[in-house]
Amino acid sequence: MTGRQRDENPAGIDLPLDPLPGHSSRGRLERVLRRGEFAVTAELNPPDSANAQDVYERAKVFDGWVDGINAVDASGANCHMSSVGICALLTRMGYAPIMQISCRDRNRIAIQGDVLGAAAMGVSNILCLTGDGVQAGDQPGAKPVFDLDCMSLLETIRIMRDNAKFLSGRKLTTPPEVFLGAAINPFAPPYDFRPHRLGKKIAAGAQFVQSQYCFDVPMFRTYMERVRDLGYTEQCYVLCGVGPLASAKTAKWIRSNVPGIHIPDAVIKRLEGAADQKKEGKQIAIDIINEVKEIPGVSGIHVMAYRQEEYVAEIVDESGVLKGRRPWRREAGRDERMVADRLDHLLHDDPDQTPQNIVKEAAH
Repeated sequence: MTGRQRDENPAGIDLPLDPLPGHSSRGRLERVLRRGEFAVTAELNPPDSANAQDVYERAKVFDGWVDGINAVDASGANCHMSSVGICALLTRMGYAPIMQISCRDRNRIAIQGDVLGAAAMGVSNILCLTGDGVQAGDQPGAKPVFDLDCMSLLETIRIMRDNAKFLSGRKLTTPPEVFLGAAINPFAPPYDFRPHRLGKKIAAGAQFVQSQYCFDVPMFRTYMERVRDLGYTEQCYVLCGVGPLASAKTAKWIRSNVPGIHIPDAVIKRLEGAADQKKEGKQIAIDIINEVKEIPGVSGIHVMAYRQEEYVAEIVDESGVLKGRRPWRREAGRDERMVADRLDHLLHDDPDQTPQNIVKEAAH
């Protein structure tokens, strides 16, 4: 691709886009959804590392296939690189992160500070979560905070953005320009209450939602019928959560040990009958996407492929969900290509030249 990419600031890929009327943020995800295009987001598995390259290697597999990358905030109450740290690295390279904020670990003072810091770094999307209890993780002796929950967190950030105020009432000189999201779970009881809970999140400030894994399309279709009847799809963008299952054994373990994930017997039997269960798990995800993308009111998918991130591009491509559209991808700048070409040439033609000297020469 040559020239300026779509939805990219010509002054630099790490810079926010120009503001548009009616938009809350200056990010790509909101633009894609407001244009009526079917959006694709994915989750980045956070590293247990202080190495930035570990984040970039994990983000690279999504290049050209997703409109936003979720930076997970200690999901399952297990510690990894922080969500705000991952977002800082991703925005530096032009990616569109969705910063998850869990209320479990920080009080309202810390959270409001993180929101301002993230917005200053170019984070345009925030997903508000209550968070799993500490007993679910590998450090159950940690002290839980839960000063806010997902509803009050949405309200807090909405007030900061729309009223330019902290919760204390103190004014902000520059409010955060962010697109607000939340999570939904149509597959957990009480089922009749779930559409109304979405309404409460919309009232609190949610503009988009990502659902828990969908393995039961009829159940999701019933949920969406009720959501449409209540008029919520006109107020909020719904992204359906999908993902591959590695095996029938994995599916059984998830169903028994991970609260809120519903996997029907038919899905497990299909995996058990497959010669290659991992390949079949990927095909199940593709088949589910092909069904849910036709449900009225569904604005996109959220692909969760834990430890199978390499499958995301294949799943998105083979499902045809993008309909020929190519989301933003990071392309090496002219100076990066010059250094890479020079490095390749000299390493082959002049084995005594060191990479450090090559980079120094290219800089002058």
